[in-house]
Amino acid sequence: MSGMRTTYSLALPVYVPTLLLSIGQGILLPTLPLYAQEFGVGFGLVSLAVAAAGLGTLIGDVPSGVLLERYGRKPVMVVGTISLALATLALAMLQFFPVLVALRLLAGIGTSMWNISRMAYLTDVVPPRDRGRALSTFGGVSRIGTFVGPALGGVIGSAFGLATPFYVAAGMAAAAAVISMVFIQESRHGEAVAANKMRWAIVGTLVRHHWRELGTAGSAQIFAQMIRAGRQIIVPLYGNNALGLDVAQIGTIVSISSAVDMSLFLPAGILMDKLGRKFASVPSFLVLALGMGLIPLATDYVGLLLATCVMGFGNGIGSGTMMTLGADLAPKKATGEFLGVWRLIGDVGATGGPLVVGGVADLVGLSLAAFSLTGVGVLAAATLLLFVRETLAEPQVAVTGAAGAAAGGAHEARAPANVAG
Repeated sequence: MSGMRTTYSLALPVYVPTLLLSIGQGILLPTLPLYAQEFGVGFGLVSLAVAAAGLGTLIGDVPSGVLLERYGRKPVMVVGTISLALATLALAMLQFFPVLVALRLLAGIGTSMWNISRMAYLTDVVPPRDRGRALSTFGGVSRIGTFVGPALGGVIGSAFGLATPFYVAAGMAAAAAVISMVFIQESRHGEAVAANKMRWAIVGTLVRHHWRELGTAGSAQIFAQMIRAGRQIIVPLYGNNALGLDVAQIGTIVSISSAVDMSLFLPAGILMDKLGRKFASVPSFLVLALGMGLIPLATDYVGLLLATCVMGFGNGIGSGTMMTLGADLAPKKATGEFLGVWRLIGDVGATGGPLVVGGVADLVGLSLAAFSLTGVGVLAAATLLLFVRETLAEPQVAVTGAAGAAAGGAHEARAPANVAG
């Protein structure tokens, strides 16, 4: 199956639901903080409501991976999407702040189930030679949704009230669940179905036997997600506090950078599949670091826009790189558990990025916080270059028949028998 045919075949089962979900979640970005504020709580509790989904994702990562191997990709995917839809719908109907936080927590767990099940599904059905394009497209579609969603949410919230975007987002999640039920075919490996029922025991064994790859590639994943998440807070803070830009100007800067970012997911996938995963990921984080280092040098709107566009280019050429690396490293018979741990590592980095910005900025200022993230980006690139093996299969030919069996055996050999259950 060619890369283009793979992309077409994944359109309905993967990319359309992903677009719907990412637009739906993007719709909530500008409206959720304002909606939470209507409960009469302070900024701290508003921040808690916004962060609750991320906390739910952290909580759900490893359990979701375990559920994938116990029950299958499709059930976890559908249940996660329905949970997200119901939690989002209830947000607009229940007028009690602790319930709002609990529902956002549930939405985060549902999002985790969706994300990891989709990654596992793509790992199962896409051959390694096309995996970079498939997963970079997955990441690119998500970027398109989060680019379109906030503007749409602002318009809907202004025209119909702050509760309305939640109904729209819930409807999109429900539509994604229906599409998944109709077009997804279970891809869990038959041998994994009969594996040890106590899947939790596999997680610890998996970590023990794959500690080197989780330690090296996982460190790169943490550094990568730290700079990616950190840029989302450093740009508006620096623009407002250091340059005196207003919200509209900062919003324009972020939107232009996002447009650059989301336009590059197809070249990123081609780079990964033709030249190697590291060929895309190492330059990606070096360019991200360069853009981050340009932020303290910006003296006006144009300077900050240039820095963020450099970061957008860097992040764009790295679209899907960390997902593809995780999919390549995942042992065949413990794919769910490995991806759950892999996703948890990345989410820890994504949570840590804003914390680094806030902590360093409070101590020594925003400029040094930006330079700190520059160092984090260089660490991500250096770790990938020096300590993480290239995972692109060689030679790049179709794996069929006896060759496929041999490749499968070699792949399985990386997973100890007791890990495989």
